[in-house]
Amino acid sequence: MDEKLFEKGLAKRKSTLGAEYVENNLASADDFSRPFQEEMTAWCWGFGWGDESIDPKTRSLMNLAMLGALGRLHEWETHCRGALNNGVSKEQIRAAIHVVGIYAGVPCAVECFRIARKVLGEKGLL
Repeated sequence: MDEKLFEKGLAKRKSTLGAEYVENNLASADDFSRPFQEEMTAWCWGFGWGDESIDPKTRSLMNLAMLGALGRLHEWETHCRGALNNGVSKEQIRAAIHVVGIYAGVPCAVECFRIARKVLGEKGLL
């Protein structure tokens, strides 16, 4: 594992998803899953999110659209929280869900709205 990329990714991952969430994920990793957690942190967060060509807010919106279109709803919920941490507004989340509905289908959008209502409600934004 590239230690420098891991450290960069760890900082990006914590700033988006929250330090407690990330630390819990890493702490609960065992010998079986730890290599994946480490490489995913280095690759996805260090290499991907570490590229400053796209700001975190835009990257969060891109992730919401892609994860919603793919039906990866557990990850969508996690990234919905992260999007709020990155400054994405309730209205922008709604617009991203509209994109999901247009390009991936209404059922995907319905599920994203359900999850967004839960997350926004928890944050006192509804």
